[in-house]
Amino acid sequence: MKRRLGILISGRGSNMMALVEAARAAASPYEVALIASDRPEAPGLAWAAENGIPVFSLSPRGMAKADYEARIDAALRDHGADVIALAGYMRLLTDDFVARWRGRIVNIHPSLLPKYKGLDTHARAIAAGDAVAGCSVHLVTEELDGGEVLGQEQVPIVPGDTPETLAARVLAAEHRLYPRIVGRWLTT
Repeated sequence: MKRRLGILISGRGSNMMALVEAARAAASPYEVALIASDRPEAPGLAWAAENGIPVFSLSPRGMAKADYEARIDAALRDHGADVIALAGYMRLLTDDFVARWRGRIVNIHPSLLPKYKGLDTHARAIAAGDAVAGCSVHLVTEELDGGEVLGQEQVPIVPGDTPETLAARVLAAEHRLYPRIVGRWLTT
């Protein structure tokens, strides 16, 4: 029986699209139950709806964080999600939400964790003179970008790289890595 994946996005959702495309393979261990977003205007929601995937969106403006997360949690459960993938979801989850889904939330991060947690990862890697950057898929815990790393892919930093050029190459690596690691995670 396939696992039911809920995907949280905040924007375009290109990693979400990669996960959806991988889910369409007959051998995929998961199917996408719901795409949810904190931004009703997120372009990824329109793509998901056009592709027949249930969507849920709710702006958190004017809501207590606990109330907002309760609504997201209810939507995920109502659609049968039993695991969650964050795919460009730009809100920090509360400890309570993470605890309710402990061991069942993964995230993709644009650095080789534990290096460069948080934002501005590409600029930080270039400024440090690193030879490689990359991306990591990790379990979500209460610590920002601190959960167990499930897989990584390295991307060379080349002379003349800017944060934007490096980000484009890392994003391509994310699209390869995330579906592969989610599939492996759900079968081990």
